[in-house]
Amino acid sequence: MSNINKETNPDTGNCCSQGHCHEENQNESSKIKAYVPAIISFSLLMSGIALDYFEVSFFKNPIRLIWYIIAYIPVGFPVMKAGWGSIKQGDFFTEFLLMSIATLGAFILGEYPEGVAVMLFYAVGELFQSAAVNKAKGNIKALLDMRAKEANVFRNGSIITVNPETVKIGEKIEVRVGEKIPLDGKLLSQKASLNTAALTGESKPSTLEKGKEVYAGSINLEGVIEVEVTKDFNDSSISRILDLVQNATARKSKTELFIRKFARIYTPIVVFLAIGITVLPYFVVSDYVFRDWLYRALIFLVISCPCALVISIPLGYFGGLGAASKHGILFKGASLLDAMNKINTLVVDKTGTFTKGVFKIKSITTTQWEESELMDYVKAVEAKSTHPIAQAILNYESKGNYSAEAVSELAGQGLQATVNDKTVLVGNARLMEAHHVNIPKETEAVVESIVLVAIDNVFAGYIIIADELKADAKATITRLRAVGISKIRMLSGDKDSITQQVASELDITEARGGLLPEDKLNDVEALKKTIGVNIAFVGDGINDAPVLAASDIGIAMGGLGSDVAIETADVIIQTDEPSKIVTAIKISRSTRAIVWQNIVLAFGVKLIVMILGAGGLATMWEAVFADVGVALLAILNAVRLQRMTWD
Repeated sequence: MSNINKETNPDTGNCCSQGHCHEENQNESSKIKAYVPAIISFSLLMSGIALDYFEVSFFKNPIRLIWYIIAYIPVGFPVMKAGWGSIKQGDFFTEFLLMSIATLGAFILGEYPEGVAVMLFYAVGELFQSAAVNKAKGNIKALLDMRAKEANVFRNGSIITVNPETVKIGEKIEVRVGEKIPLDGKLLSQKASLNTAALTGESKPSTLEKGKEVYAGSINLEGVIEVEVTKDFNDSSISRILDLVQNATARKSKTELFIRKFARIYTPIVVFLAIGITVLPYFVVSDYVFRDWLYRALIFLVISCPCALVISIPLGYFGGLGAASKHGILFKGASLLDAMNKINTLVVDKTGTFTKGVFKIKSITTTQWEESELMDYVKAVEAKSTHPIAQAILNYESKGNYSAEAVSELAGQGLQATVNDKTVLVGNARLMEAHHVNIPKETEAVVESIVLVAIDNVFAGYIIIADELKADAKATITRLRAVGISKIRMLSGDKDSITQQVASELDITEARGGLLPEDKLNDVEALKKTIGVNIAFVGDGINDAPVLAASDIGIAMGGLGSDVAIETADVIIQTDEPSKIVTAIKISRSTRAIVWQNIVLAFGVKLIVMILGAGGLATMWEAVFADVGVALLAILNAVRLQRMTWD
């Protein structure tokens, strides 16, 4: 991800510095330059083959040899250089060495076109691999660029919009309503109402007083607030995720590690077998011709080159990582794609995972009043409140525009005010009891947050405020069962009554609420003791970090998720959509299927052509197909992952 250091003009909003745009142009230019050597070699090779075919008089040695050497150098020199570099590091038996020996041997035998063709197709295979990897990295980079990257900082007596990376510890920033706090800091305003569901796991927004710590990712719910920065941007989740994901291939899958180890054993074996094919027939074949058997050995070397495996298998996993990132899912390593295949049990948090973590009016019940008129009175009173629940009420659309007078807040009870010469009480049961207002018993059975209303000391109705399910929450549970995840369990720090109700709405039969972080951890560890159980846990808050770490696969909601949860998790869902869990499972299964398709394809074709080559029934062209052709097919097969759809 580009490091943009230019301060942004708040009027124009232009945040693309000349350096950044120049960097993009340089990247495009370097991509084009990468293909130039292959294009030169291909042009010279095809011209040479045409001159050979038409038997042009001047195209004889040494001109013919020089022509093909010039065609060979653009693609052959980088490979030979890489092979020499490996030898200097003590790694002799690499695909670079095999390709160099085989192609130089073809030149010695006078098979110039074959020598150039083998190296050319190898170079093309490398370009395909590079393009596929760059595409996957581009998906990851574009995804991370979607995260908020602006901070309104006080500098030189004015507020300017800059990239958070340029904000220093001790500087003061302004956060407007609805914006994420871009950096960790200390609250300078008298108080702030923040949506901290991603950090605490609680569905109710928190109100913080001046001097309290505020964290990046929290959303400012009301009023403009000022924050003093206490941590650099480099300590935030964005920088850590970028580093983790772009280096995800360091955490290789077991299949990939096996292929790498196999190639290191396999390569020296085939070198000695090739030597044997050249030398041993001298002792057992009566009409032994050194040139013929050397040619067979060179064919054998080209066929046996493990590049189809060592390129296409890792690329298959990288293709899976890229496809996942394109869908808003970040796997921290190829090994986790494999591990996701084994998941058969899902444990989920509630707040911020399957619910939005914000308040919304669920229902309104009135007595003799019309709903809209009652809400006009309530909104007039709540307009003077800073409580987060008030925001849910104020979002109710009504035509009236009443104003409240003599508003007073009764601590722990609610509000009292005068509206249209009527005394209006808005609060909880204790407020009603203090004013001797009789409330119906049905309100006692309500498990969600409830706002009671009385007008002139007569009960007028109540409003149920609840955390709202995410749009795709119910469909996710159905789809999870469809892909074989039959055991789903909900664990939450919220009230057990609310947890049970949400679980019931989602058709989750196993649910527990009122849990501390250690309770969640104990629950998951108890499940893990069951033989054959592989657990994925989905959460988003700091309180979920221990369970994310203990699970076989930890999945964090990354859009609003806490730094600790994102750091601890194995998989990050950037869009905060629970349905992406199903997508992640499907991508991991498709990746594994394609990897095994590539393994079978590479070994199958190589084995057949290897036998034919050793028996003198295959030419260098068949060898080219068995090696580079199979590698290209495997690469194209892996690239399919980024074009598939799983929704």
